[in-house]
Amino acid sequence: MKLHVIVLAAGKGSRMKSNIPKVLHPIAGQPMLHRVLATANTLAPAQIKLVLGHGREIIEQSLTDANSTNVVIQEEQLGTGHAVSLALDNVPDDSISLVLYGDVPLISKQTLQTCVEAARQQGLGVVTAKVADPAELGRILRNDQGSIEAIVEYKDATDEQRMIDEINSGILAAPTSLLRGWLSDLKTDNTQGEYYLTDVIAMSVADQVPVTGIVAKDETEVLGINDRIQLAQAERIYQRQQAHALMQAGVTFADPERVDIRGQLHCGTDCFIDVNTVFIGEVTLGDNVVVASGSVVEDSVIGDSVTIAPNTVVEGAMVGDQCNLGPFARIRPGSTFAEGVKVGNFVETKKVELGPGVKASHLTYLGDASIGRETNIGAGTVTCNYDGVDKHRTVIGDDAFIGTNSTLVAPVEIGNRAFVAAGSTVTSKVDDEALAVGRARQRVIKKWISPTRRKQPSD
Repeated sequence: MKLHVIVLAAGKGSRMKSNIPKVLHPIAGQPMLHRVLATANTLAPAQIKLVLGHGREIIEQSLTDANSTNVVIQEEQLGTGHAVSLALDNVPDDSISLVLYGDVPLISKQTLQTCVEAARQQGLGVVTAKVADPAELGRILRNDQGSIEAIVEYKDATDEQRMIDEINSGILAAPTSLLRGWLSDLKTDNTQGEYYLTDVIAMSVADQVPVTGIVAKDETEVLGINDRIQLAQAERIYQRQQAHALMQAGVTFADPERVDIRGQLHCGTDCFIDVNTVFIGEVTLGDNVVVASGSVVEDSVIGDSVTIAPNTVVEGAMVGDQCNLGPFARIRPGSTFAEGVKVGNFVETKKVELGPGVKASHLTYLGDASIGRETNIGAGTVTCNYDGVDKHRTVIGDDAFIGTNSTLVAPVEIGNRAFVAAGSTVTSKVDDEALAVGRARQRVIKKWISPTRRKQPSD
């Protein structure tokens, strides 16, 4: 039987105290709803139906081809059972329906697979968890044989039932034909006056359809996000999971509690990642890479034995082996560094190609440039790549020496083994092995009176 997934995301989420729909608040840089949809897609469903209500326009705008769904609108918030019944329209009876929640972002593929398989084999699969603090979540009621016979909502539970530590996640899977029938018989005789999806458990028991409880391996899988405190808790849980997986693969963290991975981080062996570092998008680190404190790396490939010194930002770059970046460097998109490049403190690059061994050690801007091997760029050098309308390139050959405080006005070419004298403004081609001096002759004006002295009263 084919799988159809229903994701419920119609609630207002008023406890978030936000103009942003609750399900769009991010976990590790990705909206929690998108995380749920991504996990659902790993199950290869025939379709995903997304039930929306509050904030539906904003949510729909956030969706892309990667998390495409069939949207169902729940105009009146009449409960989870009502929402699922709306979504079952046009879902074939000879299928399995899996119900997920847009605010439960840490659920695993493995748990969902087990739940779906239980529905295929026995009739109804329900994901549960045993938790230290069940709070106001629905409680699982089991009979003397240990089988699930009902789920009771906290508001409807007795004091004795509230002592139960096994809770309902809300996630369940069932043959669609059975689920549709149970939903049609739901009543609103509860304190909320809503159609509870959980009531189908008792209906299943009454129909002698087995109810299989799948206890999540980790209670954090079923953590529902209702406010910003729970959002922060989920963030730390997710970050800890990522860090632990990387440590098991051979990465050392100075403190795994102080790193943020907002995407996919791939690491070679013996990498060291210091505190307060952030990785965004798709990042690959080679072997023996050091990422020092306060650094941010985004959508970049970093070669072997690279050192990224403190407070360095690397974005959209390809960095070769044995490079040294920073501290306080900014490597912007389109930067490609060959082996052994040194980019030091307060150096900024964008759309540059730096050959092997190039050094720009301090206080420099290199944009729209190609620089040959072993060339040295002095402090304060600027490639003036923008004329107010268009960008232009600077080309520097091998073994060149660009003196301190040089201004290179693009388009301009500087040859192999050429020299540019300190303080020069270069506006035309410099031949191989030539010296360019582009500065005014120094003048010394004797007996010059400064403006401050001019304003002083005469003796």
